[in-house]
This record gives sequence, C-alpha cells and structure tokens, in this order.
Amino acid sequence: MLPYPNFDPVAIRLGPLSVRWYGLMYAVGFGAAWLLGRLRAKQAWRGWRPAQFEDLLSWIVLGVVLGGRLGYVLFYDPVHYLHQPLDVFAVWNGGMSFHGGVIGVSLVLLLFARRTGRSPLDVGDFVVPLIPPGLFCGRLGNFINGELWGRPTTMPWAMRFPEAGPWGRHPSQLYEAGLEGLVLFAVLWWYSSKPRRRGAVSGVFLMGYALFRAFVEFFREPDAQLGYLAFGWLTMGQLLCVPMLLCGLWLFLRPAEVPGAQKS
Repeated sequence: MLPYPNFDPVAIRLGPLSVRWYGLMYAVGFGAAWLLGRLRAKQAWRGWRPAQFEDLLSWIVLGVVLGGRLGYVLFYDPVHYLHQPLDVFAVWNGGMSFHGGVIGVSLVLLLFARRTGRSPLDVGDFVVPLIPPGLFCGRLGNFINGELWGRPTTMPWAMRFPEAGPWGRHPSQLYEAGLEGLVLFAVLWWYSSKPRRRGAVSGVFLMGYALFRAFVEFFREPDAQLGYLAFGWLTMGQLLCVPMLLCGLWLFLRPAEVPGAQKS
C-alpha cells in the first residue's frame, strides 16, 4: 500500500484569507487553456485570432463555474441543496460536475457562435482540445483534497485516504487525471492537427471523455448520497456519460464537408 500524502488543502494563507489548492488547480487549468488557445489561434486555425479566443475564454470560465456547480446541485445532491440553499455558493468545499460544466460551456459556445457568425461546431472543434489540461488539474485538486476516492482494493498502489475509513482504495482521481487529462489531450491535439470534418474533433472529445469516465467509475466509490443507481454497479457518472457518447458518435460519423476543402 502506498502512503497518501496528507496535503494541507490550503495552499496560501494571507491573514484571514486562504487560497485553497482546489481553486489554484482551476486557475492553472484555465491558464493552460489560455496558452494553448493562443497557440492555436496564432496558427490561424480556421481563421481564429488570439483576441477572439481571449474574448471567448472569459465566457467559458463563467460557463464552467456556473454550469459545473449547478450541475452538481441538480445531478448529485438536490435534496441537500434544497434544504441548505446557501451551500450552493460554497464552491471552496468542492462539488463541481463536469457534465454540468459541459452544458454551461456548450451554451456559451452557441451564444459566441451566433454573435460572431461562426458555425457552433467550428467553435467547439477549436475549444475541446484545450479542455483536458483543465481536467488533469481538476482531478489533481480532488486528490489533494482527499475526495472522490476509489473503491476498496488490495492492489499494491492502494492508498488509505484520511476520510475514507481504514481500507486501502484505488486512487481513482489519478486514474482520471491520466486518462481524461493526459491521454485525451494527446489524442485530441494530434487528431485536430489535420483538417477534419466539421464537428469530428468535438465528437472525439465527447466519446473519449465518456468512455474514459465510464471506465474509471468502475474503480471509483459512488457518491454516498446516491450509491449505485442500478444493477449494483451503474453510477450517476456513467449514466450522464451515455448522452455524451451518443452525441459524440453522431458528430463523428455524420457526413460533413471538411472546412476549407476544395469542391470538385
């Protein structure tokens, strides 16, 4: 069994103010998206300019935070927040839903596309390769917080998390960081480096995340307030991945013209 490094969830203390690692991980993720997005825009990826992307990023941040928080409230613990509505604003305690963040960002992308006269799929194809580094940072934040741990296991890399009882558990946060963050980023960055059918890059992102997340859910402890939804193994995370997978398949397989291609 590997020892779990007991992190202090507070990274910086400035008198009465505290900066938590969880929040810093989000800042690092958005910073990585800014750097990568400017790189793609400087390469004139489908006519993008750095200033256009920076304008979009400020709205994406809002979509991630609001969508992620409201998604967690609605999907994972509506009863608690119905009785304690002010807890909705306690984002420093964790509780962000990626699937809710996807909905929030999708709405932002649709509004941005409409305002700029772009295809929503072109906007999505530009943005989705920038997301996995943020997922990597977010899962590291979960690991530092000692939350969203895995199921009990006897594997030699099991860890005993402080709030998870005496059992060794899968460090499922690190599994997700590796698959949803590093592997998915490598796939998307490579795949989007060549002209693809409009929407195909977005489709690969949706399929890749859905498959990786659904796989890791078999090693992750389900949320205590929900447990398993059916069959003794189906979790809310897996259920929410189903529409992502279907939408990704449709985007990837739909016939569409390659942007910028010459017609014969």
